[in-house]
Amino acid sequence: MAQTTTQTTIWRKSVRCGGSATCVEVAALGAGLVGARDSKRGPDAPALAVRPAGWASFVSSVRAGAFDL
Repeated sequence: MAQTTTQTTIWRKSVRCGGSATCVEVAALGAGLVGARDSKRGPDAPALAVRPAGWASFVSSVRAGAFDL
């Protein structure tokens, strides 16, 4: 997997977070990857980097309720 810096990356939270500090942040990383990290861990939090197709599949599954408890 390609090394990428996350400190200069622009991260965004879902509008559904409602200002909460406990959300997942997402960013476009170098090498065409999508990054996800835990916002409560701050700007030095480790990020999971996945290919766009994998991210799209994950988001589709979330929207379909596949991970609902």
